[in-house]
Amino acid sequence: MTATISSVITDYLNVVKLARSQNTTLTYGKALKEFKKVLAKAKIDPDTSPASGLTEDLASKFVMHLKSFSPATEQVYVRALARFFKYLSAERLAEINLPRMGLLIEQRSRKPGIRLPQFPTNEIERILESVSDAATLPAESQTERLRAMRDRAFLLTLADTGLRVHEACNLRRGDLDWNEGRAVIIGKGDKQAVIRFTSRSMRALKDYLSLRAAMDGGSGKQLTALPLFARHDKGAGKKVKPITPTTGRNIVAERIKQILGSEAEGHITPHSFRHYFVSTILKASGNLKLAQALARHENIQITQRYAHLNDDELDKGYYEIFEKK
Repeated sequence: MTATISSVITDYLNVVKLARSQNTTLTYGKALKEFKKVLAKAKIDPDTSPASGLTEDLASKFVMHLKSFSPATEQVYVRALARFFKYLSAERLAEINLPRMGLLIEQRSRKPGIRLPQFPTNEIERILESVSDAATLPAESQTERLRAMRDRAFLLTLADTGLRVHEACNLRRGDLDWNEGRAVIIGKGDKQAVIRFTSRSMRALKDYLSLRAAMDGGSGKQLTALPLFARHDKGAGKKVKPITPTTGRNIVAERIKQILGSEAEGHITPHSFRHYFVSTILKASGNLKLAQALARHENIQITQRYAHLNDDELDKGYYEIFEKK
């Protein structure tokens, strides 16, 4: 039986799901949904048409279809389709001229402008200062106390390690080397990386896990297999379940509202703490290579976006010229 375009797209997304993150799978799904719209315009029914009929010329039409999207979204969606076509070629489901496809895409794609990362450094520092003292965290019950200590450790970990929210949520107790203050993780692109923790983030983690000792001990599982950051809600019951990235984002949102007020909601996200991490390294060292390595940026150009935030000499020169008249 000949495989249809729709069935092959489903198979491909299942392959992506096994190898990539949930967010990547969702994004690729959205991109291929837009590709189906291109097929419809070309009077190709993906539910009945064979995948073997797909050609690189449709990639060219897809790029043109995306001109109503932002350049950044265009780049992501085009990359998703290109990988889908490579899958078709590798699985011998369609004869795709991959070099020609690459040229067609390159000739028609827009290049997204480089946006400099913006984040409220002072507000993040206020948050970190506020949670640093465990005694000041409000808690009316043992569960609330657990949550408060977890959230404190979570925020300090994000700021001091540069971990992405899903990476922090995936940490297990056994990932940490408590003597060295390090953890080995599988990060973006399935790459192994060493993450370093500050003494304050390690203290916060120890305070939290100490409070969680009875809960962990009664789980019936090895301590090393338990999540570093656990759920403390009715849904989890007595089980030690890991928090999800959604919970991680909620932790940040709730503590921001509590510390800075409702007007600060939406301005600071978990990724803001990663920006803060990179900026802090550059401000202290001025070393782009060091910041790139610690942030695990594949391309140093990503790290260079932060350099403008820490160039004190430029600031000094500017104000001497324009303010001292």
